[in-house]
Amino acid sequence: MQGSYTETPEEGSERHKVTATGDEGSPRLDRVLAAHCPDLSRTRIKALILDGRVTAKAAVVRDPAHHVAAGDGITIDVPPAAPAEPEGENIPLDIVYEDDDIVVLNKPKGLVVHPAAGHETGTLVNALIAHCGASLSGIGGVRRPGIVHRLDKDTTGLMVVAKNDRAHQSLTAQFADHGRTGEMRRGYMAFVWGVPNRPRGTIDQPIDRHPHAREKMAVRQGGREAITHWDTIEAFNGDDGKPVAALLACQLETGRTHQIRVHLAHAGHPLMGDEVYGSGFKTKANHLAPEAKAALAALGRQALHAYLLVLEHPTTGEIMEWQTGLPEDLLLLEGALRSTD
Repeated sequence: MQGSYTETPEEGSERHKVTATGDEGSPRLDRVLAAHCPDLSRTRIKALILDGRVTAKAAVVRDPAHHVAAGDGITIDVPPAAPAEPEGENIPLDIVYEDDDIVVLNKPKGLVVHPAAGHETGTLVNALIAHCGASLSGIGGVRRPGIVHRLDKDTTGLMVVAKNDRAHQSLTAQFADHGRTGEMRRGYMAFVWGVPNRPRGTIDQPIDRHPHAREKMAVRQGGREAITHWDTIEAFNGDDGKPVAALLACQLETGRTHQIRVHLAHAGHPLMGDEVYGSGFKTKANHLAPEAKAALAALGRQALHAYLLVLEHPTTGEIMEWQTGLPEDLLLLEGALRSTD
């Protein structure tokens, strides 16, 4: 790497100086910086360029696709990281159960679980800090206080949060075990494209990062073990009277990122509305009746809902179970799919 670090007027920031070599495979500014600054993600580099933090040949450049030439000197100023500790925000929560140890809630669509790049505020963690107060401090780390599992931003349903260290340790162990030796279970309702050729099954395929799209996961040999069990609850016909979609009940035996979405897509039955893993099935919507097609378009998310949560209470040892029905948008989709039959 050709580069150096020097102090800048902004306390705590870093200045990276690099020289384009022509070895990066592309003369684009963002790709040159990605090659020379491996500690910075491509998303972070793009944001810094757009923010006017990058100069090439002493001129500020705000276009990530700007072409540079071999030998051009490039400077990127990286400001100090934002404070790590999230603040409480008054965000309404649908609390299903709460005591001194745990909170069980019904997460709505669109709510990010914990702060991350691009979602520093407005998260479930921000809401929990406001709801629980100082009791969450230090439990599970400042960025994810009390969080022992997560749901994707647009997946709805049941989540449990720890309110103290003892509860956090117990729940973490239960989620790591995933019911192999204990009673913990997590169940999901999934509307998928196509109808499986048998009533139930198990998908046992390892999952790892996608080799080319880093924001995605994929079934990959050598990845982490991932096991999903599924049962067909209902099949739906399209406008032509032929099977087009199904409602599956899924249970996790492991808890990998995007596990159900990746596994079902790998099995040829991606979630309806999943723009990431089901984009190749968009034309399937043409086989839906008008009402169902409109309901799917209005959904605007993957059709996945965490309806079941069973766990051992971290203090009493009692086996506790919660179930929650489909949210309104999935009820509308279900009704519209049924109306064709």
